[in-house]
Amino acid sequence: MNQTTIDSTDRAIVEELRRDGRATNQQIADSLGLTATTVSSRIKRLEDSDQMRVVAVSDFSAHGFDFLMRIAIEIEGRKASAVADELAQLPEVHAAHLVAGRYDIDVLVALSNFDELPAFFLEKIGTIRGIRTMTPAIVVDITKYQFDVAPIETRT
Repeated sequence: MNQTTIDSTDRAIVEELRRDGRATNQQIADSLGLTATTVSSRIKRLEDSDQMRVVAVSDFSAHGFDFLMRIAIEIEGRKASAVADELAQLPEVHAAHLVAGRYDIDVLVALSNFDELPAFFLEKIGTIRGIRTMTPAIVVDITKYQFDVAPIETRT
């Protein structure tokens, strides 16, 4: 990965794309007093260096997920990173984090409804070796879920 320094112009371009991810390079250039070529080259440089990626984000419920849950997990007898990698392969797991503190792993799970919960725990999570304890927390309301910055996986 070719790391690049992000300056105020890059930040302004990113902010314009946050406001409207479908804005053309010319529209961004007009808004910032730049040329479309400058905007295009900066976007390409940021994307090539994995500093930025333009993506669409949609609401969980738009995809039929009406049940969100956070699970804090303690690991025993196996590397937490191996368990987290296995958890991350489950389609219901939308985020998996290795964490410091009382727990080893934190995951965000999205299900279509509450009725899927027993099968998820028994047939999916329950088959993963190394999980000592799980502490689930059901999301009852989302106050803030912001994606101004996020980890970007390196393209292969």
